[in-house]
Amino acid sequence: METSKTAETDVVIVGAGPTGLVLAIDLARRGVRALLVEKADRLFPGSRGKGIQPRSQEVLDDLGALPGILAAGSLYPRMRAWDGAERQGEWDMMARSEPTEQVPYANILLIPQSRTQEVLYARLRELGGDVRFGAALTGFRQSEDSVEAELSTGETVRASYLVAADGGRSTVRKALGIGMTGETVDPRPMLVADVRLAPGAVVDRANWHVWPQAPGGGVALCPLPGADHFQLVVTFDDESAAVDTAPDAVRRLLAERTPLAESDVADVLWASDFRARAAMADRFRDGRVFLAGDAAHVHSPAGGQGLNTGIQDAYNLGWKLGQVLRRGAPEALLDSYEAERLPVAAQVLGITTRLHRASSEGEGTQRGEEVQQLALGYRDSALAVETRTGLADDALRAGDRAPDGPCGDGRLFDLFRGPHFTLLAVGVPLPVPAGDLVRTARLDAYEAYGTGLFLIRPDGYVGWAGADAEGLDGYLAAVGAAPVGARG
Repeated sequence: METSKTAETDVVIVGAGPTGLVLAIDLARRGVRALLVEKADRLFPGSRGKGIQPRSQEVLDDLGALPGILAAGSLYPRMRAWDGAERQGEWDMMARSEPTEQVPYANILLIPQSRTQEVLYARLRELGGDVRFGAALTGFRQSEDSVEAELSTGETVRASYLVAADGGRSTVRKALGIGMTGETVDPRPMLVADVRLAPGAVVDRANWHVWPQAPGGGVALCPLPGADHFQLVVTFDDESAAVDTAPDAVRRLLAERTPLAESDVADVLWASDFRARAAMADRFRDGRVFLAGDAAHVHSPAGGQGLNTGIQDAYNLGWKLGQVLRRGAPEALLDSYEAERLPVAAQVLGITTRLHRASSEGEGTQRGEEVQQLALGYRDSALAVETRTGLADDALRAGDRAPDGPCGDGRLFDLFRGPHFTLLAVGVPLPVPAGDLVRTARLDAYEAYGTGLFLIRPDGYVGWAGADAEGLDGYLAAVGAAPVGARG
């Protein structure tokens, strides 16, 4: 009797959204085999998550995807309020900042999610990876040393680990029986769509147009860069309203609530309905299976945090999987994924919920530093080892994001870029390099860092810091970055 062949890989990633694509890119550059499966026959076509925060831009810089993002994105336009057909005032939804030595990417970028995914997919293919489209996960089982995934194509794939990046309705999370604890942020239904407007329509592409007091609920039209269409968001004051996403219904809705006519909507490219909800999985790991992105936490769209938090989930998990699978790090290193990311997700959920409710009540509409994700860190993590004493309250510490700055003829981010660790000596002697996965550099002084030795993790956070090298080798061994003979 013929038996079906079981393919093998290191990691199966379920879902080719931004989270899954970022993880696949990070694993590819580490030489880790990954199978990225997507049940749809193409990448997501809509604009849904349209903002890339400064911290995520730093992530994409490291992964080699930022040039494409910068080319396709733009700064957010100023908001323009309307009262019916009458133009009202303008303001900035996103606070504008100037880049600094420490923060080279200071402003959120506007770019439709579909374009972000195209850029990430192109980068993945540059690294030799790909997406298996039209392949849904139909089942899986795990043992002590592997996970077997069954696909709708009839294939069975054995891997060391499986990562669920399959969205808020995650089939993997449900199969594991992991609950989602949360709340409805706003009971009113919403519609989001991408619409192309006919020439001569009353709105222009210079502003993000809003009708906050439109009959039946507010309306917003945001021009999308690199395209000739807008993202439309409509709120329904009637909590029991049935949202019709058919093109003709979208046209009628826009004509009923704004000065645009149905004929002004030349095309409805994509449409969906949702209710704003905030929820988090009770845990992010079950044995050899991990949850990331919306599979682990779902957010209100306020503040543009969902997509960005998912990208950083993947960035946190990718280097740890690489260290365990390719560098001999203890498997316990993977426990730090949930320990680090779950508190961050909880903090971000609090921010998005508060912003959504404030906006609904007409308050606090400008977004500032709290949504940029630059201040998020892991000081309470077991991987944050701070051995210096007597530090000032505002001193850079283990667990904090490592700032950019000048370094020789380049910048620190140039030094950090890649799958390695970086040992930075600031105002102290530089020890002999501890292994082939550790790059080194010395600065005479840099105020952003203070004085000491700083081991920068592959995801750009300070992992270990000390006045001298005592304890450094032990830390490197624990994360799989010490010479082979020095581990264990």
